[in-house]
Amino acid sequence: MALSTNEREAFLAQPHIAALSVEAGSDRAPLVVPIWYQYEPGGNPWFLTGTTSRKLDLIRAAGRCTLMVETIEPSIRYVAVSGDVIDYSDGTRDQLTEMAARYLPADKVDAYVEFATVDHGDQTKVVFAPGQWISSDLGTV
Repeated sequence: MALSTNEREAFLAQPHIAALSVEAGSDRAPLVVPIWYQYEPGGNPWFLTGTTSRKLDLIRAAGRCTLMVETIEPSIRYVAVSGDVIDYSDGTRDQLTEMAARYLPADKVDAYVEFATVDHGDQTKVVFAPGQWISSDLGTV
């Protein structure tokens, strides 16, 4: 059963790890990688990625991407949202901290931010406008 607009937006707003998908060219399958993201109902999803990454190069070339999140408990449920990129900007330490706080216990955030700042290098914030939604709740197993 498809989720209502409110249900799918509330589900996407939870801190799931998404599968990010972006076209990788006419001779290749799409690139699909796990990614942390941020979303508030009614808003535009965003994520941070390496400024010199292949992923960002592909997103810039395609101008669009898809996020898909799922759970299997308490029911099998998923939401996929696709859309055109509407903004690229330099990622900030505050955004990295916000993202880390979404996914990690509070006592792990500062250490992760320090690690990621050194290890991941410069980040770009990618924002896209939801254009197409696919969702379902398949019930319990």
